[in-house]
Formats: sequence, structure tokens, C-alpha cells
Amino acid sequence: MHVNTYRGAVAAADLGRTLMHEHVFVMAPELMINYPGYADWDEESVVCAAVTRLTDLKHAGIDTIVDLTVTPLGRNPPLIQRVAQACALNIVGATGIYVTNELPEYLKFRGPGLLSNEPEPLVELFVRDIEHGMADTGVRAGILKCATDRYGLTPDVERALRAVAQAHLRTGVPISTHTHAGREVGLVQQKVFAEEGVSLDRVIIGHSGDTVDLDYLQRLLDAGSYLGMDRFGFDVLVPFAERVRVVAELCRRGYADRLVLSHDAVCHHDAVPAKTMQALMPNYHMGHISADVIPALLQTGVSQEQIDQMLIGNPAQILGRCA
Repeated sequence: MHVNTYRGAVAAADLGRTLMHEHVFVMAPELMINYPGYADWDEESVVCAAVTRLTDLKHAGIDTIVDLTVTPLGRNPPLIQRVAQACALNIVGATGIYVTNELPEYLKFRGPGLLSNEPEPLVELFVRDIEHGMADTGVRAGILKCATDRYGLTPDVERALRAVAQAHLRTGVPISTHTHAGREVGLVQQKVFAEEGVSLDRVIIGHSGDTVDLDYLQRLLDAGSYLGMDRFGFDVLVPFAERVRVVAELCRRGYADRLVLSHDAVCHHDAVPAKTMQALMPNYHMGHISADVIPALLQTGVSQEQIDQMLIGNPAQILGRCA
């Protein structure tokens, strides 16, 4: 089975060490257009900086990242394609939508039972990205993304989740989510997906490393989903040692075959100045797992085989299987 990436189709077995939740660019195109130079945006310099960072990441032993930037986080497939062509690292693109409360105005009133009373446009948009390519680049999305946060299952969030589920059922592409682990919304997501007929072993419940509540994580695992332990470096929420301890304990319980590792880090983010982010969370970068997390996990007794399962085996299984 092959996986679609910005550098073309890659055999799932050749993806190598894969970070399953990262971002190349998170930005506001409307601000870029109307206020040139906003947040130090200069296309050439940020592209060069991203190429350098991802090249360094490849040298650190990472072969593939999954870019989970979707609407309205500023997904820009042509720009990411430029980055991908200039570095030797695979980038898997995503479709879907990041909505934690209300849909953007340009989508809020279009759909069944709404002002336009048309078929759900979200499903068609997602399927087009998967089957025909994103933004006329010809690059096909390899994963679906949706979100549930502190607002819970609002009507628009539920609509987004169900649209992602329906696009999954039509294409077989896996689902990865954003969650608020403290509110246990991963369980809500699983309920909605199951109602839509999604097999929960095709779903990654994201940001599950943002909690030390092992009972909650056990419930998600027992329902069949993968867990995204994907915010290493985001130490202001859960300290590094606790994130390592939780992963090690889940491995001890036999769940290494259902965990994926990542950072949710960004090459360029226009919401927070890079220097501010560096001062607040110095480990919040894509090299943290290679440099610090893997050695720490090995010290706790996690085996190299289990680490390879989380970084190589599980991503290949998730991305390569289109059921």
C-alpha cells in the first residue's frame, strides 16, 4: 500500500520514522494579504527556514511528518509543496477542518437544512482533496483532521466530525483529531464516529498526552483507537517527565502498538513570536523526540522495539491501510 505525500506516493513500509502530528506553517492568509509583512512574514525567508528545519530533522533520524494543518489554520499546499521539493523528508498532507465552536461564516449557512439547503459541502471538499488533490497541486491528502475542544460537542463541531467520518467512509483515509484531554472529549469523538459507522481503529485521538489520567486513556484504548502522544515539548500543560511516564506505563500495559509520538510543533506560526515561544517552551520543536524523548523512554525500560513500533510500525499501519 502506498501513502500520498507532497513528494509523491511512498510505500507505507518506506515511510520510516514518522511524526504523526506536526505543522509546517500556521498562519492567517487574510492578514498576510491585507497587511504585508505581518508577524515578520516573508515567503522566501520562511520557506528557507522551514527547509532548513526539516532537513535538520531528517539528519536527526526522522523520515516523514504528517502536516495536520487544515482550514482555517492557513493550509497552503503550494507553499508546502515548495518546501517538500527542497528537502528529503516526506510530508503527508491533511484535509478536514479545525473548528472548536462555530464554523466560519463561509461554511456556516451552506448545507442540508440550512439557508442553501444543499448536500453537505464539507464532505465533498474533503473527498476532493483526497481523490483529486489539494488546491490544484495534484497532491492528495493522506489523512483527515477534525477537532473538539473545551466547548465540547457544539452543533457545528458535531457537523464537522460527522462530515469527516463520512469522508473517511468514502475514501478509507484515516482520521486524526485535536482534543481537550482534560475535558475527556476523545470519548465524545469516539461516540460520534461509531454512530457514523467508523471503525475506531482507524482513528487517532490526538493530544492524549495532555493528561496523566490513565483511566481515561485506557477507556479510549479499549474502544479501539490509537492515541496521539503528540505534544512532547508542550511542557506548560504536562511536564516532560510526566509525559514520558505515561507513555512508558502504557507500553508496560501492552499498548505500544496503539501509540504514536509527535510534538504538534510548527516551523512558522504567526500567532506567537518565535522568540516568545522559545523562551516559554524551549523543548517545543520537532527535534525534541529524537534528542530527548527516546533516550528518556529507554531509561524507563521502554524497549527499542516498542519505540520503533510507535514511530515506524504504527504510522505505516495507520497511513497505509485504506479500508
